[in-house]
Amino acid sequence: MGSIDLFDTLSPLDFRYYGRSKQAFGALQPYLSETAFVRYLAKVEAALAKVLAKQGICTEKIAKEIEKASQRVTAEEVYAEEDRIKHNIRALANAIRSKVSDEAKPYVHFTATSHDIICSADAARFKDFTNAVLVPLLIQLEKTLILSARREKSTPQIGRTHGQHAEPITFGFAIAHYVSRLGKRILEIKETGNNLRGKLAGAVGAYNASSLLIKEPELFEQEVLAQLGIKPSPISTQVVEAEYLTDYCHAIVSCFGVLANLADDMRHLQRSEIQEVAEAFGEKQVGSSTMPHKRNPINFENVKSMWKTFMPRMTSVYLDQICEHQRDLTNSASSRFVPELLAGLYLATLRMDKVMSKLVVDKAALKKNFEQNKEMIAAEPAYILLAAHQHPDAHEAIRELTLKAQSSGKPLTKLILEDKKLAPYLKKFTKQQLGLLRNPELYIGKSEQKTESVCKDWEEALEL
Repeated sequence: MGSIDLFDTLSPLDFRYYGRSKQAFGALQPYLSETAFVRYLAKVEAALAKVLAKQGICTEKIAKEIEKASQRVTAEEVYAEEDRIKHNIRALANAIRSKVSDEAKPYVHFTATSHDIICSADAARFKDFTNAVLVPLLIQLEKTLILSARREKSTPQIGRTHGQHAEPITFGFAIAHYVSRLGKRILEIKETGNNLRGKLAGAVGAYNASSLLIKEPELFEQEVLAQLGIKPSPISTQVVEAEYLTDYCHAIVSCFGVLANLADDMRHLQRSEIQEVAEAFGEKQVGSSTMPHKRNPINFENVKSMWKTFMPRMTSVYLDQICEHQRDLTNSASSRFVPELLAGLYLATLRMDKVMSKLVVDKAALKKNFEQNKEMIAAEPAYILLAAHQHPDAHEAIRELTLKAQSSGKPLTKLILEDKKLAPYLKKFTKQQLGLLRNPELYIGKSEQKTESVCKDWEEALEL
């Protein structure tokens, strides 16, 4: 089988994001590549032989022989054999059998069916990928967000709802929302990734083959899977219960959505008319092929674009919950794309951490934008405080004054404080309450305190 040039591959994951990045390749290849899949399949076969020896069905010598052979099997030879016999797991078994003695041959794949090996290999490699690669990277991004939130917890920013200026917050408070959302997704990914299940229950899940020779086939199944660091599905058909992988993929996709939302927020804050943040730009970096002055938010746009690519794949995962009776092959192609979903989240997280760790926060622009509608900010606290001091229709009174301020160009605060009808109520205001009307930048509620408490809570929850 000849080698293929990287740029002859079809998937952008390969020629653009995975194959050209030493960091991504080094992180993903040991778990998500086809070479890794074959390696994990062979690990299941080796674990099976080891426990067969423990049960006295074969000798330890044979088990060690099968284990050594399993470690030497390559994806290339398995695929070459599959091309010949048209069955991938029998091809794996044949590749192992070709490397052992005649005495050991009968015990390769003994009592197992294909998806005993496939389901268990996928559970083991996805669990290992979760713990060794994905969760640590997500935690690194969480640390980056916590650092940013704390650094900017007192930086005033105008809050926005429906794309319009609303009430003041701080930029750190805005980031703290993502600290919380990402933290929850990390815990969910960790929990579901470590709860992926395997099986060694045979062609219909009823232990038909293993019960011929093994007194306690369920215990046998547990012992084999324990070699791989996973547990068995409580009950199986030819495949494990689909919801374990479905829940894991949902955690992956919903985490992807959090990154996409953060990327979208940051991208909008880089608009020319806003410019509150900016991606760090390399000295030689080009923003446009025709406009030399452009500095586009390409990293945030890439993360959202990757989410648009991979989020719909969750539909296929849900469709793969359906398996006719004890087994059909309608998920045989679709399930092979799950590693790409995991790779997509890894790549987006890697990019997001890099760009957020170097994010430029323009405090001058934040102040300029804040002051555009600074006077109107007094509307909400004025209405609430008037109502608290028994004004019978505070909302309407302030609404009319906002219209007057907009038509006359006069500051809303000035109109409120000079309104004779409001004077009896304004006299009841405390000095602090009047100060909020005159200094809207102080009207940030508990933005600073909430930012700090959220950061602290997630540091504790994730043991950072």
